[in-house]
Amino acid sequence: MIGRLDYAPYFLTVNTIVQYARSLGIVCQGRGSAANSAVCYVLAVTAIDPVRSGLLFERFVSAERNEPPDIDVDFESDRREEVIQWIYRRYGRSHAALCATVMRYQPRGALREVGKVLGLADDLTAQMAKHLGSVLDDPDLLQARAQEINLDLRDRRLALTLHLARQLIGFPRQLGTHPGGFVLTRDRLDELVPVQPTAMEDRQIITWDKDDIDVLRFMKVDILGLGMLGCLRRCFELLDDRFGIRMDIAAIPPEDARTYAMISRADTLGTFQIESRAQMSMLPRLKPKTFYDLVVQVAIVRPGPIQGDMVHPYLRRREGLEDPDCPSPALEAILGKTLGVPLFQEQAMQVAIHCAGFTPGEADQLRRSMATFKFTGLPPPGFLRHSIST
Repeated sequence: MIGRLDYAPYFLTVNTIVQYARSLGIVCQGRGSAANSAVCYVLAVTAIDPVRSGLLFERFVSAERNEPPDIDVDFESDRREEVIQWIYRRYGRSHAALCATVMRYQPRGALREVGKVLGLADDLTAQMAKHLGSVLDDPDLLQARAQEINLDLRDRRLALTLHLARQLIGFPRQLGTHPGGFVLTRDRLDELVPVQPTAMEDRQIITWDKDDIDVLRFMKVDILGLGMLGCLRRCFELLDDRFGIRMDIAAIPPEDARTYAMISRADTLGTFQIESRAQMSMLPRLKPKTFYDLVVQVAIVRPGPIQGDMVHPYLRRREGLEDPDCPSPALEAILGKTLGVPLFQEQAMQVAIHCAGFTPGEADQLRRSMATFKFTGLPPPGFLRHSIST
């Protein structure tokens, strides 16, 4: 697939960047759907064996999707700039730049800006933004809130402020710098896209956002920062200095009973991925005992499982209060590890493949349509008709 779609240069470019970072002792790790690729695993871009974990390559790249691969790599946040500047030096500033992000007006910001232009007092625009920003599109609630703070919406300037603020919502406000989306091109960048320097010294951006870049099919590599990787490196150095133990990410013991006991008590402040209030409230109920339990823990406290009413059935089955329900052997093979409750996108794809006769590429389209539906309420054009015929 990689050869047929001519994606080898992309993998080699990511590998070059990762190897350079590691040559400087910078801890880095690929994440996201790139973990579904055996090539990323062999290149040590990711540390997840997709075969042992039963991951689907089509979740990462599929011929039907016809999109370039997307590998996100996290680097130590306090050393990421070293990697960024090396990329500029290696590929040249005429061939490398970060993507922009387009920041758009939100209701409260729109009210403040319009109020300022129309000469309203600062304290008045602050009150309007605080109390009216969330109800701009609901006339009844807007009127009720305005009465609560003693505003007469029949006043010409107030009415005009609200009207113009509604028009401004979603309109581009300013450009920012993408957290790490690097575009690399063979031809000169300034002959393809507009380029400008950023407020941060020695950086430049393309004045288009990542969605524009995806449409144009430019090569984009995500160079992201993660503070916890720096913590891990310092921990490895302390182990070496104090106890003579040499260790890296790949050599961390996979299961440790005392660590899981700590996690089950929700003693996880500062522990990446499971330190939020929602995660900490779930930990004593789930009581993780293995790494896969942690994978479930992180996945289950997400909008999808919560809105799909998957959390409580899983917890009841895990506690033995309810029997797992897998109507067929095919579903048992797919959902057995999660007690008959679908929690992961890969599981949705496998159900489509083994139970509905989808090809892996069609199953990936189904996964994408589920994500699209979440945001728009509609599947991608033509997908529903195609699925029904299949």
